[in-house]
Amino acid sequence: MALLFHTGLYQITQTQLISKPMKISIQVFTIFFAFLLGVSNVAAKEISIIRGQVHDQKGEALPFANVMLVDAQSESMITGAVTDESGNFILESSRSGEFKLLVSSIGFETFKSETFQLNAGEKKDFGALSITEEIAALGEVTVRANRPEVIIEPDKTTVNIEGTVMAEGNTALDVIGRSPGIYVDQEGNINLNGRSGVTVMINDRQTYMSAADLANFLRAMPAENIKSIEIINNPSSRFDAEGAAGVVNIKLKKNNIDGVFGNVHVGGQYNGQFAPNTGVTVNVKKGKWTNNASLNYSEYAIYNDLEILRNFQLAEGLSVFDQDSRITTRGKNLFFNGGSDYEINKNHSLGVSVQASSSNGTDISKALTQVSNPGTTDQNFLRSINDSENSNYRLFGNFHYVGLLDTLGTKITTDVDFTKMHSDAAATLSNSYWLNDAEDQASFDRIRNLNNMDYTIFTAKVDFTKPFGKGRVLETGLKGSWVKSDNDLDLSRSIGEGPFNPDPNSNRFIYEENVLAAYASYKSKFSDKVSFQAGLRGEYSDILGTSVTLEQENAQRYFDLFPSMFVQHKVSKDYQIIYNANRRITRPNYRLLNPFVFYIDPLTTERGNPNLRPQYAHNFEMNHVVKGAYQFSLGYALTTDVFQQIFEQDQESRTTTTFNANLDRSQNINFRAIVPVEITSWWNTSNMLQMNHAQWKSQIGDALLDVSQFSYMARTQHNFILPKGFKAELIGMYMSPMLWGQATIGAMGGIDAGVTKSFAKDKLTLTVNGTDLLRTQVIRADVQFDQIDTFFRQYRSNQGVRLTLRYKFAQGESFRVSNRSGSTEERDRLN
Repeated sequence: MALLFHTGLYQITQTQLISKPMKISIQVFTIFFAFLLGVSNVAAKEISIIRGQVHDQKGEALPFANVMLVDAQSESMITGAVTDESGNFILESSRSGEFKLLVSSIGFETFKSETFQLNAGEKKDFGALSITEEIAALGEVTVRANRPEVIIEPDKTTVNIEGTVMAEGNTALDVIGRSPGIYVDQEGNINLNGRSGVTVMINDRQTYMSAADLANFLRAMPAENIKSIEIINNPSSRFDAEGAAGVVNIKLKKNNIDGVFGNVHVGGQYNGQFAPNTGVTVNVKKGKWTNNASLNYSEYAIYNDLEILRNFQLAEGLSVFDQDSRITTRGKNLFFNGGSDYEINKNHSLGVSVQASSSNGTDISKALTQVSNPGTTDQNFLRSINDSENSNYRLFGNFHYVGLLDTLGTKITTDVDFTKMHSDAAATLSNSYWLNDAEDQASFDRIRNLNNMDYTIFTAKVDFTKPFGKGRVLETGLKGSWVKSDNDLDLSRSIGEGPFNPDPNSNRFIYEENVLAAYASYKSKFSDKVSFQAGLRGEYSDILGTSVTLEQENAQRYFDLFPSMFVQHKVSKDYQIIYNANRRITRPNYRLLNPFVFYIDPLTTERGNPNLRPQYAHNFEMNHVVKGAYQFSLGYALTTDVFQQIFEQDQESRTTTTFNANLDRSQNINFRAIVPVEITSWWNTSNMLQMNHAQWKSQIGDALLDVSQFSYMARTQHNFILPKGFKAELIGMYMSPMLWGQATIGAMGGIDAGVTKSFAKDKLTLTVNGTDLLRTQVIRADVQFDQIDTFFRQYRSNQGVRLTLRYKFAQGESFRVSNRSGSTEERDRLN
């Protein structure tokens, strides 16, 4: 959880990480690519045959049902067929490996088989498969609830939200915050298992956004466009080592059948201010071409009420600073996402994708600080008004290739990414000072802040997968990323209405980061019940931070190894234990390394730390899974050189400075229980309990920080499917007090609810969502450390109502077999 320390006068939220191209021999990639092609063994094309019959619950044959053979891990389609008039089907495949069988038909729930092994030339008969009819809301008939399906695998947990109440009328950030083990704070920061530092990906590609930009982007993305969310607590070596807390991967919907599909939505939210939103999504598939595009526009409006009480113990006695702030924030987001894929043939495909976004916002902050002085009844007053504007423009492009090299499933993928971003912010902080009631005699000054930033990112990677049969798989790959940012902070001051004069804390900072990585991972079995996956990733980092103004350079070069291990023990049909362990890194982003001094108000500053080192996390987890639905996990994380927001107070000048520094270590022991309960056929629940014991230990200045605390979070989600096309959702959450470095965060909770009504054969839906119904999501924080005595209270106008009207359209729903699996690899990190 990020602790917001800002008086409401001004805060720039950019945490971009940037680097420069490094000279590297392209022959290395060429030789490696040729080697991967050379090691693939082309097997004889032995054809496997899968047959069976599909019928309904009454035992009657079901003709014209879609039957698909999909990869067990990615669920990408290998081949497919349609049942004949007697419900029979036959599938042919030359692939070997682990697969699942999917059966779907209009009016019936999708059937998904257990994972099974298929070898080349093998014949497999599924016999009679019974699929369940969907019960429609006709008259007064109640219907069966449809809660999100949770699939637990050794290396991840997948939440399938497509078609659920959760997906209707909500945003991507909403559904992420309701996923197992995840909490999203009021600033939009994502925490997993009680820890920050989560890497967010979309379709296996990194988002390249700061925490604030990512939150705005996810708020603009309708959950209706999402197929599933993958939660990876301990990522394998295939993923970048960046992100100590884990990975959240958002999978968007894709077409598997020919035709035109999409939706249009319009809506808005009111929380004291009105903020509209609208968008359109279109997917077109014809022949070998698959195209998709979405355009979303959204506005956000926030009132942020902030109270800060600071006590300074002086030689003469106690001085108290009592501050009240109201920050009014409005912003506009426009986001485009599009892509096109072409099947060269059944084994090879090419694709491109483009993202373009812009955001513009304003902050008007008003704060009044009252200062008491020891030994006198006189009161000093400070009134600050900050008027700021900011904008952000981002362009992302990706080119990818996927090739199947033999009938065993040997695969090579390549990805090339390019990102360009520009942001700028301008703010004027006006301050008035007076004594007691003499506001008409106040003195006056101003601080002007201009901040411009540009960054460019280029990444290239190649991945190779080689199955050897009987569940044995080798994965290996190379990756390079080259990043550069240029950040210019221009500060100036004026006395009264006089001219602005340069402030010595102005600074231009250039950040360059180059990372080269290679990994290998091997998956196999110890026995029929015990399987494992072991991997090792090596990363070389070359980082240079240059303060042009101060003529200072800070260089960091280091090579690190990041091992990972997964063991899955299937104790019985209904019980399995999954063990995993890994080592991860979080590199400080460019803004934290920039030795700037930024004025939040005349008495409060924020500064960068060019000596900040990377933090390393050692993660261990044991996950008990019962009947494929109930999870009971125990985890431990040791983080060294952990960087944390630090507060310093100068008792003489009575000023406060915040910055990030490396603490010696933190430890986190966590227990997580996920228990879904179906109460009736129309009412079911998903319940989660997360317990943490956190410890922070480090020397900070002349004082020793050595604190620990037990905390917990409980969340219950209830889904109702009611008569006449109504669906409802009720969510309750409670968090106990918790530690965050020097700070203690107070307990808080909240209740959200939503109702959806379907019309016109489910093509039209109207959703009304209420958030923080009881107005209880109030953040209270207390810092009592060394000479620091500070209390915060903040409420961000979470109480509100959101309305969404969505229309779904489809044309040309003809089934078509497709072998394309798509590019499924991650992108570069950027915080």
